[in-house]
Amino acid sequence: MSHKIMAINAGSSSLKFQLLDMPQGDLLCQGLIERIGLPDARITLKAQDQKWQQTTPVADHREAVTLLLEMLISHGIITSLQDIEGVGHRVAHGGESFKDSVRVTDESLAEIERLAELAPLHNPVNLLGINVFHQLLPDVPSVAVFDTAFHQTLEEPAYIYPLPWRYYAEFGIRRYGFHGTSHKYVSTTLAERLGVPLSALRVVCCHLGNGSSICAIKGGKSVNTSMGFTPQSGVMMGTRSGDIDPSILPWVAQREGKTPQQLNHLLNNESGLLGVSGVSHDYRDVEQAADAGNPRAALALSLFAERIRATIGSYIMQMGGLDALVFTGGIGENSARARAAICQNLHFLGLAIDEEKNQRNATFIQAENAIVKVAVINTNEELMIAQDVMRIALAESETFAVSA
Repeated sequence: MSHKIMAINAGSSSLKFQLLDMPQGDLLCQGLIERIGLPDARITLKAQDQKWQQTTPVADHREAVTLLLEMLISHGIITSLQDIEGVGHRVAHGGESFKDSVRVTDESLAEIERLAELAPLHNPVNLLGINVFHQLLPDVPSVAVFDTAFHQTLEEPAYIYPLPWRYYAEFGIRRYGFHGTSHKYVSTTLAERLGVPLSALRVVCCHLGNGSSICAIKGGKSVNTSMGFTPQSGVMMGTRSGDIDPSILPWVAQREGKTPQQLNHLLNNESGLLGVSGVSHDYRDVEQAADAGNPRAALALSLFAERIRATIGSYIMQMGGLDALVFTGGIGENSARARAAICQNLHFLGLAIDEEKNQRNATFIQAENAIVKVAVINTNEELMIAQDVMRIALAESETFAVSA
């Protein structure tokens, strides 16, 4: 028996969605409502070979969800709201409270709200999306799926910062990690395609996009990850610096009179590929500029690859070896150049790629005699969200026979 499950990712001025037919995972439609709160909000809906777009005022998220549900009916994707049997919501931060996705209840909502201090730009908006759907679909079960949950298997040496202990004990300052839903999906898919239990593998997963993170996965569990207390830390990204000498910040603040908010903006919005290249935060634009002879663009690409290579190397040492390296995310899935730069001169680790396979984005791109598998796997966080709705919410009902 199939069930229509909605996967929702609410942003501060956007609503990204997919409707899937579960458990088979068939995509029924997907879309985006952006510029919410403005008179020229844009709505895009895709279903099979059809695409609908319109520009219209959308006052708030409640109106956005109302429009979305009306469009699903008017375009014949569903016949009534009763067709939707579950909703999964991406939530940025679960702190130490949530080690797995959870059914949305008054108690879980209160805890997500409490954790908003750890993700003030994301959790409140995620909560807003949950509440709006609950108001419009009060009888439909909802599940919160946390970016941080997969990394709750980290042990203390991996997540404790060497700061005075009270900052962890009183304020919860520690490494949390993000992109967990993506890392979990991609590593699980890798094991399925290899025909090997994930529990038997040592994997490094590279989720590379405008936001990038690396994750070490041993025995199916996250044992280290590059993002930390916030998504700012770790490797260089589109507009984020990643790890830098922290003493740079008070030095810049004193020299230029910058406030903490301005420093945060500098690190998150003015740095990374954009900051070094001076061209763009988009890897494709920086590639084009490098090919046209722009030395700073070429340097930005080298920095991007070297930061990732260094992180991969440290994770191989932590895990005592490597069975598979996986690339995902917008850059990881589509840039043969980035993958080649990251994998160069690693023959001594038994890791080498076949350039022809790499150029055509094959699923497995390792060279014929390479020991380490190198894979390119498209992430699908929405499918993982829908699977968690099936596993957690619908499986509780006697009406459904759903396997986890």
